[in-house]
Amino acid sequence: MLAVSIPSPGSNSISIGPLELRAYGIAIAFGVIAAVWVAQKRFEKRGHDPEIIASLAMWVVPAGVIGARIYHVVTDNQRFRGNWFDVVKIWEGGLGIWGGVAAGVITGVWLARRRGWDLPDLLDSIAPAVPIAQAVGRIGNWFNQELFGGPTNLPWGLEIDQTYRPSEFLNEPLFHPTFLYEALWNLAVAAIIIWVVPRVLPQLKRGLQFGIYVALYTLGRLWIELLRIDTATEVFGVRINVWTSIIVGLSATGAVVWFQRRPEPEDLGDDAESDHAISPQA
Repeated sequence: MLAVSIPSPGSNSISIGPLELRAYGIAIAFGVIAAVWVAQKRFEKRGHDPEIIASLAMWVVPAGVIGARIYHVVTDNQRFRGNWFDVVKIWEGGLGIWGGVAAGVITGVWLARRRGWDLPDLLDSIAPAVPIAQAVGRIGNWFNQELFGGPTNLPWGLEIDQTYRPSEFLNEPLFHPTFLYEALWNLAVAAIIIWVVPRVLPQLKRGLQFGIYVALYTLGRLWIELLRIDTATEVFGVRINVWTSIIVGLSATGAVVWFQRRPEPEDLGDDAESDHAISPQA
């Protein structure tokens, strides 16, 4: 072990008596629990029943996991060729956040409309909860010794066993702990949404905090993705998740600006009434 570094866990599972629990799954479970708690507190503060969040999670979490796995398998399908049974081995890692968020949002919107829940308040309530869940979930990547960055001499360099190092870096002792970078970035995003956005953007319309989460997350994911050295599908020589970060980030930013500037239905009605009142005099 080096004098200054971050060691990696010696095992990716935790034994409790005869049970062997995968650290990756435990991290995801704790992330979900933390996210539900935060979302419930925020939703209740807006005058709603916090149990709605628990009901929503029962649908959104499984959908998110399935969507995240599908995204990973589709974008990194070369890892599964000839070993398609490995597709179900989620405990070994391999969840794409993009597919998870997409599937979760689609499921959540469908359920909210079906049951008459306040969708804008739901989106605002879960906006900081999702990055908190992501931050906790990244601990699982640490246990799996995966998704690390290139070699580094920084004091917080991550020790990786040779078994998990790419062949061209077998003699490199330390790597960028990109799992930690993303976890810290996610916590910063959550803090910005909870404490900064309400003060800096007090006139922000309901529901748009989720769009701000997406825009901020993709900004951080962009530079973190560029540090990673694990094998990934590339488009025009660039990792596909870099392209996804750019496209999703710009789309989220554009959506927030567009919805913020879009007149409310009652505003349109007021304008229409004013025009009707003026036109006879003209």
